[in-house]
Amino acid sequence: MTEASAPPKASSAPPKASARQLCVVVPTFNERDNVPRLLAKLDAALAGIAWEVIFVDDNSPDKTWDVVRGLSQSDPRVRCIRRIGRRGLSGACIEGILASSAPCVAVMDADLQHDETQLPKMLGLLQAGEAELVVGSRYVSGGSADSFGSTRLGGSLFATKIAKGLLHVDVADPMSGFFMIRRDRFEQLAPSLSVQGFKILLDIVATAGGKLRVVEVPYSFGTRLHGESKLDSMVVLDFLGLVLAKFTHDLVSLRFLLFALVGGLGLLVHLATLYIALGFGVQFAEAQAIAALVAMTGNFLLNNRLTYRDQRLRGGALLRGLLLFYLVCSVGLLANVGVAFSVYDQQPVWWLAGAAGALMGVVWNYGISSLFVWRAK
Repeated sequence: MTEASAPPKASSAPPKASARQLCVVVPTFNERDNVPRLLAKLDAALAGIAWEVIFVDDNSPDKTWDVVRGLSQSDPRVRCIRRIGRRGLSGACIEGILASSAPCVAVMDADLQHDETQLPKMLGLLQAGEAELVVGSRYVSGGSADSFGSTRLGGSLFATKIAKGLLHVDVADPMSGFFMIRRDRFEQLAPSLSVQGFKILLDIVATAGGKLRVVEVPYSFGTRLHGESKLDSMVVLDFLGLVLAKFTHDLVSLRFLLFALVGGLGLLVHLATLYIALGFGVQFAEAQAIAALVAMTGNFLLNNRLTYRDQRLRGGALLRGLLLFYLVCSVGLLANVGVAFSVYDQQPVWWLAGAAGALMGVVWNYGISSLFVWRAK
């Protein structure tokens, strides 16, 4: 009798799929009407290329994330990252790029203002080894920003001039939101990038310090069809904070600089309130207490709006955060005075002692506020 042969073992390896050559990362916030159109444009522009698109949505009130999930049910190239408790374009781009396994990653907006037909050309430059970063540029020959209003165009050019002058960035359009980078090079830079702000490309180029091979390709900036622009005065402060952070070689973080800036404004508010209160005949002790309360309240609200806007407190958490902020700042004042007296005893120079105390106060307030008032989710 012959022995029956054992049945062949089933393979545990999954079926092979074509490896992705390119991932397109699209940060979104209230862009539900633009997402299907952008997907159709990518499908047409990237014919013959193995690609995927990752929409990173900051929990849009218009449920952009729900639209993306619906599209992903019929198209496996579509992925969605829904972020809750985190806000900001730079952080969204970082999360999206690191979530991809494709060797090349592009970043573009969902508002249809970037020219998706340039993506194959940008990919070709990376794959040929001619570049490690390809920037879609409005300010090289053949590019255009005619859709900008005069005010926005002037602001963009001025910001570009500041960035190139202070940070020695040798890119014509470092403020562009349309670029493609090798993922392995990005991963080397990622730990040093800021998750705050809106100018991720500027952060990448400044952090690389001239060690990236960069090629710029011209494109014409289009006109938004749906939704509203995300640009506001907060973006300006984010930009200035990023420039200062990179100018100091990341000695201090963008968030700390914004916190310190708010503190400086709070000092002016304190002095103005004190002056007004004294003018109404309020005794100095009471006037000083009123001024301190007004300044701390203003600082809290502005920090909640600007410095920690990606962790913004609302409702009951806002009131609890305010009360805790009062406590933190009160202890910070004691630290300020204690350090100032200590320095003055060692070196009786009033401005040095005052600066040391102020620095100690802002470092304390920032550190403890980050830990307990605006706790990262």
